[in-house]
Amino acid sequence: MKKKVWLILVVMFGAAWLLQTPLQAAETAVENKKEIVVLLHGLGRSNVAMWRLANLLEDAGYDVKQVGYSSFNTTTPEVVSDITKQIDDCCVNQNRTVHFVGHSLGGLLIRAYLQDNRLQHLGRTVLIGTPNNGTDIADRFRGNCLVEFLMPMATALGTDDNSLPKKLDAPYYTIGVIAGVTESDSNEDYLPGRDDGLVPVESTKLEGMTDFIEVNSGHSMMRYNNEVAEQTIYFLKNGQFNKVNSDKL
Repeated sequence: MKKKVWLILVVMFGAAWLLQTPLQAAETAVENKKEIVVLLHGLGRSNVAMWRLANLLEDAGYDVKQVGYSSFNTTTPEVVSDITKQIDDCCVNQNRTVHFVGHSLGGLLIRAYLQDNRLQHLGRTVLIGTPNNGTDIADRFRGNCLVEFLMPMATALGTDDNSLPKKLDAPYYTIGVIAGVTESDSNEDYLPGRDDGLVPVESTKLEGMTDFIEVNSGHSMMRYNNEVAEQTIYFLKNGQFNKVNSDKL
């Protein structure tokens, strides 16, 4: 009797496995045809901070690869080396199109990677609130021993010639820039003009950029902003932003 029971169980599990295997194979085949989006967060954050944008990109049909890094007690070369290894491991040998999306510092790290690495199937790149020309706020922290010890990457985002933004070449690839704009007079003394609270609009603009658009959002909230997500996806698909319907997204 026991042998019959065991035999029945073996047959049942075997049948279930045989039925499941083709389904898994089909799902894997579909996944391997999806275009890749390499997604990088900003200063002092982690991959968790990009959860909403990652989900929306996946819903749009992309295979999202999040690249995380630590901003604390680490130097710019160390961070660039870290993200380079991660991107190489996930994407350098892919036969699929590889796009890049970065928020704030993440955008600069993408530019640093692409400056030294040429991908065979490179797609499009979107920078969100990225200080492509540095930000005056970072300049204010220069000389602050505590900040420079705990987060030297923060001062690397300044406007001087030794900052990370000033060491990056103009892009050779298709790239769109999204700038945030928020109405506030609280930072007018140290960040005059139009900005997202941390990065001036003019600082996001990049020589050689393919397209540019402004979105009503503060710097940190751009990660969760629906219009930012919609415009990011539109650019990845079309190589330009949807300016006709930008106020309706």
